[in-house]
Amino acid sequence: MATSLFPSALQASTVQVSRSRAILPDELRAIPWLDRLDVQERARVVHDLRVVLVEPGELVCRVGRPVTYWFGVLDGLLKMSNETALGMPITFTGLPPGGWFGEGTVLKREAYRYNIQALRRSLVTGITAGTFHWLLDRSIGFNRYVMMQLNERLAQFIGAREIDRLSSANARVARSLGALFHPVLYPGVGGLLRITQQELGYLVGLSRQRVNEALRELQTACLIHVEYGGLRVLDLEGLRSYRDVEAGAG
Repeated sequence: MATSLFPSALQASTVQVSRSRAILPDELRAIPWLDRLDVQERARVVHDLRVVLVEPGELVCRVGRPVTYWFGVLDGLLKMSNETALGMPITFTGLPPGGWFGEGTVLKREAYRYNIQALRRSLVTGITAGTFHWLLDRSIGFNRYVMMQLNERLAQFIGAREIDRLSSANARVARSLGALFHPVLYPGVGGLLRITQQELGYLVGLSRQRVNEALRELQTACLIHVEYGGLRVLDLEGLRSYRDVEAGAG
């Protein structure tokens, strides 16, 4: 059974003592919004940031639990998911390195409406909800970053709805990869996404074998190049707008 790292404020404090650590100087460079802060703001954030090593299957956030942190991915791969009213699993998005998530939940101080689960061993960092709101009250640069996040996330979820309705597995894989190579939401990915076919299958709801077939088609179309341990994008816009014969016939 999956476990939650931060199920409540009390247990979050316990995790900080038993499992989390302070962030390292090299890891600070992976936080895309840190350079928007002034000296005092940066000092508070650096002191507040905690880092946790998350094992595969562990939950960083759980449906119904109160929000305590705003999280970011330093390394690894997470997925945001929930279940439908009929109990069917639904994946909203993957969360690769450089991605920060849950700002809407922190803003509203509400319980989580989704699960965030590690697909592989991952390094997750975060600031407390208190520091998040403190930054909102004083930092124009931070406010602009959060607004940009919310806007890009909205566009991403609108695109995800379209992906869910695609009948073509090749198109679903292409569009999902295009969403993961997002320079604003996931600046840590760069041009190479480290992901296995099994992990990609979990994100798009397809078998590893069918994902393998789709990747071969996308490589033949010169949209990606499959490398050891990951995928390199050759044509990002081509991935985002991909439609094959099967998709066009639907």
